Amino acid sequence: MKQIDIDDELYQYIASNTQSIGESASTILRRLLNLSGEKIQTANVELNQNNQTAITTNTLPSAEQVAEQVAEPTKVKAPDAVTPVKQKSANVFNILNKEELAMQKGVVGRFLFILSAFYRTHKTDFSAVLEIKGRDRVYFATSKEDLVNSGSSMNPKNITDSEYWVMTNSNTTRKKMMLHEVALCLGYSAEQAEKIRDYL
Repeated sequence: MKQIDIDDELYQYIASNTQSIGESASTILRRLLNLSGEKIQTANVELNQNNQTAITTNTLPSAEQVAEQVAEPTKVKAPDAVTPVKQKSANVFNILNKEELAMQKGVVGRFLFILSAFYRTHKTDFSAVLEIKGRDRVYFATSKEDLVNSGSSMNPKNITDSEYWVMTNSNTTRKKMMLHEVALCLGYSAEQAEKIRDYL
């Protein structure tokens, strides 16, 4: 298997097109490039139509060749039935690294790490977490002062690289519940929310 280096923007694009947890980058790229039905060989890449070989090299096609194929789609045989792939919104599972998570200091460290991953993935929608509240307590705020003024012994902590703060003076069960609620309010399924909760 060959390895290639790609920039962060391309990586995020590939990751954002994940359709199932654990899907490999190769599978995602094959789907995006409609290569699932094409003849792929390890030594060379062949794109056949009318018994003509478009590319026969031992390396990846050049940017010019790819651009030419995109500009002239008639060179590539279209599959009989094409189902449009609906682009999925960003998914926190694409950036949650279990090794990094394990290196966090204690439950509070893991809690903040997971919330930070949610924020990086859903910056525009993250304000929805402000609606998550307890019976007598506010859990999230946009400033430390707002949390401090909303109750006693809040122990507010900043969610890394964001303007959001979270109350951390609660037991692990409550923190798990908060993560579960964050996942649900950001559009994750109940099953995914449970998985995220169990990361804590």
